[in-house]
Amino acid sequence: MFKKLLGIAATTVAAALVLTGCASTSTPAETSSDAGAAVEGGLIGVSMPTQSSTRWISDGESIKAELEGQGFEVDLQYAEDDIPTQVAQLEAMLTKGAKALIIAAIDGTQLTDVLQAAKDAGVPVISYDRLIRDSENVDYYATFDNFKVGVQQATSMLVGMGVYASEDSTSADGPNAAGPWNIELFAGSLDDNNAFFFFNGAMSVLQPLIDSGVLVVKSGQTTIEQVATLRWDGAVAQKRMEDILVGNYADGSVVHGVLSPYDGLSRGIIAALTDAGYSKMPTIVGQDAEVLSVKAMLAGEQYSTIFKDTRELAKVAAGMALAILKGETPETNDTTTYDNGVKVVPSYLLTPYIVTVDNYKELLIDSGYINEADLG
Repeated sequence: MFKKLLGIAATTVAAALVLTGCASTSTPAETSSDAGAAVEGGLIGVSMPTQSSTRWISDGESIKAELEGQGFEVDLQYAEDDIPTQVAQLEAMLTKGAKALIIAAIDGTQLTDVLQAAKDAGVPVISYDRLIRDSENVDYYATFDNFKVGVQQATSMLVGMGVYASEDSTSADGPNAAGPWNIELFAGSLDDNNAFFFFNGAMSVLQPLIDSGVLVVKSGQTTIEQVATLRWDGAVAQKRMEDILVGNYADGSVVHGVLSPYDGLSRGIIAALTDAGYSKMPTIVGQDAEVLSVKAMLAGEQYSTIFKDTRELAKVAAGMALAILKGETPETNDTTTYDNGVKVVPSYLLTPYIVTVDNYKELLIDSGYINEADLG
């Protein structure tokens, strides 16, 4: 089943790279190669937020390899979660004569001036995975269906807890459906637009069960402002989980499930629970299929993660940049959802997948995303 899904995803990505109005049967690589030849190379700037997450390292290297394979020079920079550094790096890319910018923003609201400079220089901007906000100077957006990611995380947590019978469930129908079951909620950084999509997707599943009393959030912290984690920092998540346990579970009650939007936060949460004496972990979910968290899944510490094949996202983003430089219009599949506060940014959304110990080999190992030896 999952091989079929991945096949569909690959086909979808190929479609994204075929330019609108072109009756082409080229593969993504062939399409990109033709576009690269048409614009005769040049420099493309790629700005990633940090190297503290293996996910962003992989993203940056995948985009770099894709563009260099089409004859472009790539200026790949990591800003280590420092906004002024990212701005300075982007300004330097423009000074060097970059023909296009692909940007995964640290704070999607803080790039207005440098994006105006890009516009004035005729340099197109691709917003990569995190939507750049409050600027009209964003041409396209390449990402995943991030609301669906949140739905998948909440659904997976409920399956792991036994509240849902399966991932296809739409109501509490599992062996533990009656409850009440204690859960705690975590969200990402408020300066990342994706954090809202993840959280809202998850709460579309969880809120009805909280309202009915099947799920109980003992901390009382249920709004994104209360549960957000600045800069997606695992140490911040660990400290908050420690505080929640001391303040709300000292009576001997236990946490049954934890909604975590990112693997790095999940590992911090696991550390807090371990320190608190949990030998059997609650159902903890995550995102990004990081090697350390897949190991945690195999050890029974984390229940699931969300796999977003960033290799395919890199192809889409690179294809968008190449299409624009050729004077064509990249394919999009969402022109209504992603309003950045100034404009609706035409977007291409890829499909995410739930990963558990039951399917990690097929999704992650067989696809080459993770080397099995790294899990030893």
